[in-house]
Amino acid sequence: MTTLISFLGKGRYEKGGYRTANYRFGPDFSREVPFFGMALAEYLKPQRLILVGTSGSMWDVFFERESGQHDESLLELIDAVETDAVTGDLLADHATRLSKRLGYPVTCLLIDYARDEAGQAALLGNLANVLNDGEHVTIDVTHSFRHLPMLALVAARFLARVKKVDVDEIYYGAYDMKDESSGDVPVIRLKGMLRMLDWVDALSSYDKDGDYGVFASLLTEDGMVPDKAGKLRTAAFRERVNHIKGARQELTVSLNAISEHDGPLGGLFKGELERRIAWARRPERSQQELALAASYLERRDYLRTAIFLLEGLVTQEVFQRKGNDGDYTERNEARKALADGNRSFKTLDLLRNSLAHGSRSDNREVAALLTNEKSLQETLARFARELPQ
Repeated sequence: MTTLISFLGKGRYEKGGYRTANYRFGPDFSREVPFFGMALAEYLKPQRLILVGTSGSMWDVFFERESGQHDESLLELIDAVETDAVTGDLLADHATRLSKRLGYPVTCLLIDYARDEAGQAALLGNLANVLNDGEHVTIDVTHSFRHLPMLALVAARFLARVKKVDVDEIYYGAYDMKDESSGDVPVIRLKGMLRMLDWVDALSSYDKDGDYGVFASLLTEDGMVPDKAGKLRTAAFRERVNHIKGARQELTVSLNAISEHDGPLGGLFKGELERRIAWARRPERSQQELALAASYLERRDYLRTAIFLLEGLVTQEVFQRKGNDGDYTERNEARKALADGNRSFKTLDLLRNSLAHGSRSDNREVAALLTNEKSLQETLARFARELPQ
């Protein structure tokens, strides 16, 4: 189902309601109307219309024009609007008449003025209650109170998460941008703001779990070649299974593509994305592993911190011995040598084992670390500072 949600405000710009404007949707479609939502409904042909307004919104002017009503019920509605006392019962009959004229259901949703956090939260809940899971929704904020477009943006994100609603677009009829020569008022599409929030969400998600695969679909939508963007997912998987060399190979391709990418949103977030996966630019394997250990410590992923920190130190030791850092035997010998000569490394080794196996350690120091998060963080941070040579 496709639903249009249109906000109805309170302001009276001239006698008879809103100013009439010729809204231009494209080269082949424009409509001269006072209420933008009705032109948008004709343009989109939705299956349902939800009108959202307060107890003082211009319901009377709207229904008088759109439903052609001039009876007692309209007089009641006029009085209610004047006294800021419109109720759902007063609107029900008017909505039914408009539904018959349009040929699809019309619902009137009363909201308060959303002056405070409670009212703003109530608006989101009320919208969720009148929508179905998986519904396609378009939002019109043209005639809303000036603070409601910001809330509509939050509502779009909330509904997408809670009701799995697909927000197809957010529209705004920009009267103040009227072309004086043609008389046309441009129609602004604001879904780009939702895509910006998707990027912000992706950055937050990455900072939490380190999965840069979340950027793949966003970069594809922004114009990057899908194969190059998709390598971020492959790289994230390989990193998760500790195949650092493979992860770096995939990331190198993606990093080069990101550096050259000039999409509007990818360009905006390029610097932050490159910074978050910059470990792949480091020339030595030990540097890459130690950088990953530091990033996982920031995320409080103590198992991966211990794994990458220990492996980075072992790789460093093998390199100093001029050995092959991919040879298991040489790595094991280096690990034993480090443990024999360095108490802190031995503690790290025992800690890694305990974290990996989910078991308590017989070592008192390690056992104590596993019962105190602050001490564990500080100890791992100290190891990361002091152990690399």
